[in-house]
Amino acid sequence: MGLSAPVILRTERLGRTVAGRAIVQNVSIEVGQGDVLGIVGPSGAGKSSFLRLLNRLDEPTSGTFFLEARDYREITPRELRRKVGMVMQTAFLFPGTVAQNIRFGPDQRGERLEDGRIDELLRQVGLNGFAARAVGHLSGGEAQRVAFARAVANSPNVLLLDEPTSALDDLAKREVETVIRDVVRASHLTCLVVTHDLKSAARLADRILVLEGGKVKRIGPLKEVLDVEASP
Repeated sequence: MGLSAPVILRTERLGRTVAGRAIVQNVSIEVGQGDVLGIVGPSGAGKSSFLRLLNRLDEPTSGTFFLEARDYREITPRELRRKVGMVMQTAFLFPGTVAQNIRFGPDQRGERLEDGRIDELLRQVGLNGFAARAVGHLSGGEAQRVAFARAVANSPNVLLLDEPTSALDDLAKREVETVIRDVVRASHLTCLVVTHDLKSAARLADRILVLEGGKVKRIGPLKEVLDVEASP
């Protein structure tokens, strides 16, 4: 997806400095509707730190970002985290059933997610019949799919995925990647995916952002950027 689509997320010289150390520096990007942007770079490049700024798990110390042309400072953190969903490296599920977890976000807004919608989300992530299952009985890959379904159930404008498959074995990793790719594309979701794995980025993303030392090293179409990164 190119940026002929409407811009959903735009950052302007976004940064965060802690104790005199610049973790994220002057990042300016645009992400269009339905765009899947892979964020790659070496360990310590600021990938996850950048993602955390976008739903205010950490606060920017410089620059700003806009969600559908609204400055993030005009949006309450609670509303922002509904609009900018996040799935972490390890699935953090609440005690209870799969259905209770998926209903959590809408419940917080006084909205009841119908059983049929839950069943549809579980079908999309390959977990038919799991609604009543206790989350303590899920494998790592199943738990990550539930976490992804829970994020999608909240109807976000942007979905942030922070190393969503890195804690899984190879089989579960490919299965979860397939689920993410298929649901994101079918739902036309705008998505930013942090990964340390260029092959994973190639399977998931349309465009690639390379961070190094907290700065933008390169951003562009998938093949163009990966060809440069893979060259000696």
